[in-house]
Parts: sequence; C-alpha cells; structure tokens
Amino acid sequence: MTQYIIAYIATAISFLVIDLLWLGVFAKEFYYSRLGALAADPVNVTAAAIFYALYIAGILIFAVHPAMQTGSWKTALMWGALFGFFCYMTYELTNWAVINNWPSSLVFVDILWGVVLTGATATFGYLITKLFI
Repeated sequence: MTQYIIAYIATAISFLVIDLLWLGVFAKEFYYSRLGALAADPVNVTAAAIFYALYIAGILIFAVHPAMQTGSWKTALMWGALFGFFCYMTYELTNWAVINNWPSSLVFVDILWGVVLTGATATFGYLITKLFI
C-alpha cells in the first residue's frame, strides 16, 4: 500500500509541475488566443482538482503499476503515452465534433501534449517511486 501512496504523490507532483508550466508559462498564449471567450477566467479550481485527482489515478492504473510489475521505465513511458493519447484524443475530437468553431490547431497540439505529458509523468512517477521502495 505504501508503494501506491508514494507512486501517487510522485506522479501527482510530476504531473502538476509539468502541466502547470506548460499551461501557465509556455503555451498560455497559444491556448487563450484560440479559445477566446471559451477560456474560463478564473479557472474552475474544483473541476481542475477533480480532473487531476482522477487522471493521476488513471496514470497509476494504466502505466505506473504495469511498470512496477515489469521493472522497466520503458513500460511506464509507453503505456503512459498511450493513455495520454487516448484520453486527450477523446476530449479534443469530441470538442471538435460538438463545439462550433473548435480550433483544429488546438486539437493536434493538445493531443500531442497529452502524449508527452502523460508519458513523461508516468516515467517520472515510476522512477521516483523506485527510489523510495
């Protein structure tokens, strides 16, 4: 049980740091310029916290746990990247399908971001957990 608590905390910290740097610093203007009036200001912190808590649990289930079983960071990277692809692809393509004028440039950038973010986060979560167990 301790292993999973460590894994959750390590993965959560990794995810939050990387994602907040991306959304708050590097790509902030990219997203706001494309979302315009759709962008929440201020951000709905409750919704964001629920997303982060559940998504990180998904990363543990689908990427970090399998990596712990195989003992390989490559498993975390591969399954994390795939989990990110399917989750972010589902979100973006659904928005593109049902929201008028959803920016196509956002679709492809955000799916790629989901792959990179989730693959990296799963890998960091696995590696940090291995340091403590």
